[in-house]
Amino acid sequence: MTKAIKLLTALPPPQRQRLMALAREASFPEDARIFEADGRADRFWVIRSGAVSLDQQVNSLQRVTVASLGAGDLLGWSWLFPPYTWDFGAVAFSPVRAYEFDAQAVLELCEEDPELGMMLVRNVAEVLAHRLEMTRGKLMEQYTLHRRGAL
Repeated sequence: MTKAIKLLTALPPPQRQRLMALAREASFPEDARIFEADGRADRFWVIRSGAVSLDQQVNSLQRVTVASLGAGDLLGWSWLFPPYTWDFGAVAFSPVRAYEFDAQAVLELCEEDPELGMMLVRNVAEVLAHRLEMTRGKLMEQYTLHRRGAL
């Protein structure tokens, strides 16, 4: 399994400094819903401390946790791809402190600095690949448990 990439530490210092110039401090109390699936994705966060659960609504009464994120992790990537809506929901599992980035400002910075833009897209792609691999493993685990229960 690949190691999780940490978005900010993966950027070289000059690019990280340019990106961080756009950051603002954000915090969420435990159990706060940060965003809902299908909502407008116009920002993203890098978690500084605490834990966030990504979830998917299964039916009107049930949500399933699909991933857990912690310090250094990217929260939100849907701002980068049309139709710019969240694919999952996110809730603070514990008190969370994060850097918040306005998507439009980051996209404008990437237009001004194509090298930074390419690095950012590559790093987000690595994050997505890692999360896809993790999700696949969880699905296989659930399938195995379900098959054992059916026998």
